[in-house]
Amino acid sequence: MQKSILILGACGQIGTELTIELRAKYGSENVVASDIREGGESLMQSGPFELLDATNYEAIEDVVMHYEIDEVYLMAAMLSATAEKFPMRAWNLNMNSLFNVLNLAKEKKISKIFWPSSIAVFGPNTPKENTMQSTIMEPSTVYGISKQSGERWCEYYFKKFDVDVRSVRYPGLISWKTMPGGGTTDYAVDIYHEALKKESYECFLNEETKLPMMYMDDAIRATINLMESPSEKLSVRSSYNLGSMSFTPKEVAQNIRKHIPNFEISYNPDFRQQIADSWPSSIDDSAAKRDWNWQPEFDLEKTTEEMLDNLKDTV
Repeated sequence: MQKSILILGACGQIGTELTIELRAKYGSENVVASDIREGGESLMQSGPFELLDATNYEAIEDVVMHYEIDEVYLMAAMLSATAEKFPMRAWNLNMNSLFNVLNLAKEKKISKIFWPSSIAVFGPNTPKENTMQSTIMEPSTVYGISKQSGERWCEYYFKKFDVDVRSVRYPGLISWKTMPGGGTTDYAVDIYHEALKKESYECFLNEETKLPMMYMDDAIRATINLMESPSEKLSVRSSYNLGSMSFTPKEVAQNIRKHIPNFEISYNPDFRQQIADSWPSSIDDSAAKRDWNWQPEFDLEKTTEEMLDNLKDTV
């Protein structure tokens, strides 16, 4: 069946790659990219693009009506490290953009929503190992608070208004195609760039900070698989835990040395250390595996090979 898709925040770290993948799958003309600024060449030239503020309901509604949009992927957000510097701006963007698309679906102007949550919904009192789907959630960051609130609103709109909204809690994401966007897990991208450029890296987290991570290809695949799953199979309408691999900066460095033997890493933890310390170190994603057959394909070794191989010609 033909569908028309709108991506809000298409120029961000996830949005860029998601847009390209959806266009390849559903046809370029059927996937409208949008953001508050223009994106890279591959995104801008591969299909329709609209300059759009995700906090402006009327502007989104106009685009939805013009293109007869069925599904919206809301990728616009201010991430953890940046949000700590601009708390009210982050809350405004992260929450009002979500209400806009939830209300469009409530009014039956769109039929399906994807909205990303994050491991930031968990907090310092959450069990760190194999963090369960339902557990203590006391986020200590503005980003985490907005994502936890968003999860509750998604479930509320599903139960109260039958809004078909779907979500995953992304771990830290690693990609060679796009630069990170102000998150606490950004080191896991930066480290590969610096390894190739300078054979050294100063990490803003300490060497034993173990966090859940995922290669971007897996994240995009999980997102599309969830959106294509039959509604009746889905038991979670807040947000699904999504797992892949967990590692420390020290372990990434050891992996890089297999390819760049002289690579050196030093540690100078900053304010992001406190954020990282409040997050889980590994994730139980059995609900996603059960409901829509989620299975990651990338581990740390495969990710390191992909990152270094693809970046070597760009630095």
